Amino acid sequence: MEFLTEDAPVRGNVLPVLPGIARIVAPNPGPMTYHGTNTYLIEGDDGFSVLDPGPDNAAHVQAILAATGGRIARILLSHTHLDHLGAVPALKAATGVPAYGYHTPSVPHFSPDIPLHDNDVVAGWTALHTPGHAADHLAFARDGVVFTADHVMSWSSSVVSPPDGDMTAYFASLHRLLARSDDVFLPGHGPPITAPRDFAQGLLEHRTTRETMILKALSDTPKTAAALVPRIYGPIDPRLVGAAARNVTAHLHKLRNEGRAEEADGGWRVRTTNG
Repeated sequence: MEFLTEDAPVRGNVLPVLPGIARIVAPNPGPMTYHGTNTYLIEGDDGFSVLDPGPDNAAHVQAILAATGGRIARILLSHTHLDHLGAVPALKAATGVPAYGYHTPSVPHFSPDIPLHDNDVVAGWTALHTPGHAADHLAFARDGVVFTADHVMSWSSSVVSPPDGDMTAYFASLHRLLARSDDVFLPGHGPPITAPRDFAQGLLEHRTTRETMILKALSDTPKTAAALVPRIYGPIDPRLVGAAARNVTAHLHKLRNEGRAEEADGGWRVRTTNG
């Protein structure tokens, strides 16, 4: 699986993406966020929709206000992870506009002003419930463009961390996107994806290969998710070991649900019978 790269942006700069769409990359780089969270500015007749205001960072909020001239009509939220949600209170306080998000948020400290359900339309964009990375994850689609947030990122595969993350749902959401015929994916981190079907298919094959490796590693003796990480990932950045173990756990849960693996002796093993 080949992922995409881009140069680190100048903080606060407005980066044109498509006609009527720009992004500002938040100053929260890291091993889980690449150069930072993409905050998208989507121009409409009534002002801008701000998709994913990013982390709680005063300079980033000011960059959003400056780039839009304060003409913000609404806030759209893809999911409630803090690197996307954190700036929502400050941006609401500065503008008084409502925040739209999934009707059942995954965190108790956020409730959308306007709850969205699957296939609801807001400012011309259709909300697509795409759980997997997060149970409350939404993508937004219109005219061949899909804001895929953290479900499909261009720089890396997504972390699927149970219990809010669910690998079975992640696979289903990938299949949902593959059933569409879109032209570009705009992810929550990293540059645009201009061959979206090929990229999504590559992600699906990447995850399927991971499952095959996990089942092979479990074929001799039971193993914990942590013990599987070096077998599946090889040498990785120590900062990513925990996330890798959560991904493996999510795969194990999916394999258990499918009757292909089971917990045993403090670890996991291949399920050999249907009883």
